[in-house]
Amino acid sequence: MPALVAIRHNPVLKALYERLVNNGKPKKVAIVAVMRKLLILSYGVLKSEKPFDIIYQMAD
Repeated sequence: MPALVAIRHNPVLKALYERLVNNGKPKKVAIVAVMRKLLILSYGVLKSEKPFDIIYQMAD
């Protein structure tokens, strides 16, 4: 469920989801990719003890 909410409200994850779906991936596969990305982002925030910075993420 957090991935579905993130797809609606987080522009980085929304762009990832839309890109995967537009490239022909099934919607469930794209949602799982968003779940993984959300876990990676969460772990990075916890490990670095810094808030999420969308500008830094978009530079990748």
